Amino acid sequence: MKLHEELKNILGPDSVSVSSVDLITYSRDNLPLTIFRQRQAKAAYLPDAIVWPNNYDDVTKILKFANEKKVPIVPYGAGSGVCGGAVPLKGGIIVDLKRLDKIIAVNDKSLLVAAQAGINGQILEDKLNAKGYTLGHFPASIYCSTLGGWLSTKAAGQLSTRYGKIEDMVVALTAVLPTGEIISTKAVPRTSTGPTLMHLFVGAEGTLGIILDAVLRIWPLPEQRETKGFLFNDVKSGLEAIRLIMRKGLRPAVIRLYDEKDTALAMGSLGLKTEKGLLLVLGFVGNKSIVETESKEGFKICVEHDAKELGKDAGEFWWKHRYDISYKQAEILSEETAILDTIEVAATWDNLNNLYEGVKAVLDNYGYAMAHFSHAYPEGACIYFTILGEAPSEDEAEGFYKKMWDEVMQTVINDGGTISHHHGIGFFKGEWLKKELGNGFDLLKKIKGAVDPNGIMNPGKMGL
Repeated sequence: MKLHEELKNILGPDSVSVSSVDLITYSRDNLPLTIFRQRQAKAAYLPDAIVWPNNYDDVTKILKFANEKKVPIVPYGAGSGVCGGAVPLKGGIIVDLKRLDKIIAVNDKSLLVAAQAGINGQILEDKLNAKGYTLGHFPASIYCSTLGGWLSTKAAGQLSTRYGKIEDMVVALTAVLPTGEIISTKAVPRTSTGPTLMHLFVGAEGTLGIILDAVLRIWPLPEQRETKGFLFNDVKSGLEAIRLIMRKGLRPAVIRLYDEKDTALAMGSLGLKTEKGLLLVLGFVGNKSIVETESKEGFKICVEHDAKELGKDAGEFWWKHRYDISYKQAEILSEETAILDTIEVAATWDNLNNLYEGVKAVLDNYGYAMAHFSHAYPEGACIYFTILGEAPSEDEAEGFYKKMWDEVMQTVINDGGTISHHHGIGFFKGEWLKKELGNGFDLLKKIKGAVDPNGIMNPGKMGL
């Protein structure tokens, strides 16, 4: 019996597809490398079938079947990843979790929400807002990503300095192992009961199992928001102001410093008059009295570092249009030789400026490179680079792209940074994960071998 026929017997005909349109659609995510191949009509990484489980029992049946037959499994959220994490490198079964899209419970007293992994990010936020809460997680992909995808890649939202990344929000989860066994961790504030098993799956990109649901921290909707724009003279003064804001224990919701090229783009998109300098957007949300106190102190630090205040209009306009640029990139990537990508790295404050200078020097050889600093912490921050370039020819696009990434990743490792802050690894950065983890990668392989001895879970991802 053919694979898709066996799957239909297990799940029913409405939960399985092998149509050409579906196989092609699910053959890539938003990794530019896979887009190059698709736009050039090259052989894609085609799955053998796509399934849409309707409940947890369906997921366990799929995994038991695949484990017995040694068929690869690729968990799928919404396909918005940019590292190839959802690409079926070895064919197999795509398990699309979008039908597992329910909010299970909202705990008003303990400020927790339990939700299924397939729920769309914006829908989750909207439903929480209707009850007077926010998750506080606002990635640029919020309209086209899912909770499971966020957890699998350790995603970050635009307000992460205030609310944390997704790994700071998750309290417990339920997952299915390759054997079909379901495990659940307990929702408690903190525990001292051995290694935290939950974090085997958070950031594992589906290589150890499939996340079914999670319990997450939520917050009451903020009473007030204070957001302003400032112009700094240079990167160093802007970074120093951010460092001191974090050192003082302030918790801005948004803190984004754009370099000179990114400032020009940002100010143009904000409808502001282009001026010399570097744009910083600084905003605080929460309790009214706390916001008033923290914003006053944060804005003061900026002025003390010779920043020009642009006022609230600049900050509020950024807030309203903060997702816009992310949804225009597909237009550029439709060009045959165009290279457009983002590279997010991070380092401690003592290494941050050197990391910025080193990576930018590499990217300047490949096109128009710009960056902003965001996701700030007391110990350091993330740098989010955007590169717009053009390969010499369509046939050379892949080699051009890969060479650029190799040089950037080596520079990041040399300069003491991490190769990914929130996009994850996928298959594209696997070889560089090995270099970053060193001997730790051998331990990761042992864990993979113990949990998934048949190697069916998302093979080829994270260098595994």
